[in-house]
Amino acid sequence: MVKGSMDLIDTQRAHAVYADMPPAIEVSGGSAANTAAGVASFGGSAAFIGKVAEDELGAVFAHDIRAAGVDFDIEPLAGAEAAAGTARCLILVTPDAQRTMNTYLGVAAALRPIDVDAALIASAKVLYVEGYLWDDPGAKDVIRTAVAAAREAGTRVSFTLSDGFCVDRHRDEFLELIAGDVDILFANESEICSLYETTDFEVAVSRVVGHVAIACLTRSELGSVILTADGDRISVDAASTNLVDTTGAGDLYAAGVLTGWATGQTLAESGRMGSLAAGEVISHLGARPQKPLSEIWKDHR
Repeated sequence: MVKGSMDLIDTQRAHAVYADMPPAIEVSGGSAANTAAGVASFGGSAAFIGKVAEDELGAVFAHDIRAAGVDFDIEPLAGAEAAAGTARCLILVTPDAQRTMNTYLGVAAALRPIDVDAALIASAKVLYVEGYLWDDPGAKDVIRTAVAAAREAGTRVSFTLSDGFCVDRHRDEFLELIAGDVDILFANESEICSLYETTDFEVAVSRVVGHVAIACLTRSELGSVILTADGDRISVDAASTNLVDTTGAGDLYAAGVLTGWATGQTLAESGRMGSLAAGEVISHLGARPQKPLSEIWKDHR
């Protein structure tokens, strides 16, 4: 395994890694699902488009995301179609709080364009798409369908690069998508540098400006930088917190920024919301907030 990365694994590898793991903590996750749960925790309205199987993990996932206040009404796959099972990610967290992820997509990769509710997307202020699913051709078609529906309805499109190795595999397609369809881009320093094939963050910054209306670039303990096509550069401090597990930090940062943006906050305030959300999720194991983000934000305004 490459420390700090995400690797797609098959069923055999999933069983082997799980067998070698110490006692595990099982919690619901999923990159875009975590972001949706974060939006709901801020008091926002969110819906999730994804696929689970009719199995134990699928039932737990569906319960948890609905209990978090997120709309999720896609029927689980059953019978032979559900043989691959619900997706799961086996995450190893080292003492420095870095996470290394081994992801088995299962039936998450069975998501198809027919699952995209164009009316749901039209009702939203912003569509949020994760880059992880770009590894599956069928899921890629879903993303393109959802983006097209958003464009037709005038809904803004946001996209996260998700992982540096994911960027390496799909750089040209990501660049095309970003330049043509993405309004708000999320990436960490490693991912944005990988996208533009540079080791210099400032070079990557100069390249992304103009490609999207808003670029939100996280830099771990250095906080984040929000850039606009008009040339504005907003620096946002990282939240002070007790670092335990970095899993979900980018997901919850996106939740805060998007909630703030969608509710009319300034980009500076939206960035602060993102930092606070990320700070909460890295203070404990698991990628979903354990405290209502609306209360944390209220206390820090």
